[in-house]
Amino acid sequence: MTHTESEIASQPALWARAADLAANAPLPRPGERVAVVGCGTSWFVAQAYAALRESAGLGETDAFAASEFPLGRGYDRVLALTRSGTTTEVLALLNAVETPTVAITADPATPVMTAAGEVIVLDFADERSVVQTRFATTQLALLRAHLGEDLTGPIADAELALSDDLGDLAGAEQYTFLGRGWTTGLAAEAALKMREAARAWTESYPAMEYRHGPISIAGPGRVTWLLGDAPEGLAAEVLDCGGTFVDSARDPMAELVKIQRVAVARALAHGLNPDEPRHLTRSVILP
Repeated sequence: MTHTESEIASQPALWARAADLAANAPLPRPGERVAVVGCGTSWFVAQAYAALRESAGLGETDAFAASEFPLGRGYDRVLALTRSGTTTEVLALLNAVETPTVAITADPATPVMTAAGEVIVLDFADERSVVQTRFATTQLALLRAHLGEDLTGPIADAELALSDDLGDLAGAEQYTFLGRGWTTGLAAEAALKMREAARAWTESYPAMEYRHGPISIAGPGRVTWLLGDAPEGLAAEVLDCGGTFVDSARDPMAELVKIQRVAVARALAHGLNPDEPRHLTRSVILP
């Protein structure tokens, strides 16, 4: 079993552990204007959290790639997401802003511990694989629980996702992932996992944008995979194009677990090592 497979399988238990930490975590308070930043997977988790926090009525929340943060804009708090604690763009931003900052990381022996004003360490969710799976979802579990969500259902759904028959999903030629609201970030993360682990041809879009051009790629041997609620009529349109439409009533974060499994299965079927994606390292550290 690869490290990635083991890490995927550990997620339900880690989500429960993160949920237990949420009440005392130094995360944004209701009413604060918040910016959430990260790079790669962490940026997509930031997008999901920002949408969830705003929709819960807890305050204006923006998500940025760390390199694109608008330094002149006023916020009450900046939340930085960084598994490694060493990502150059995140550290540069934390050192540049005067706004109160908090970071979530997996490694307490890294520069983020002093760069951020407060730090939440989820070292129990750290990973040996370069490809992020469990750390990304565990920090999102923490954030969702802090917003007041009950994760009992999502955790049960994730257990089911770990035992699902994947059928021939790993054999598709192309994948498009769709989301709505907070799951738009999850769709982007799903596509990234397929690219990183399996070098697959993947795209992601907000679900309502799919008809505005991207549906032209749908066809036999190609999968359109929705995380969240499907727009009316979309499934039928994909099927009319000859494509495969996948959706689920389960929690979207649990559905991401299934997508992670498909990415690994596809990688192994093509003789690839999902632990070590091409051209990537655990952290991007620039000169």
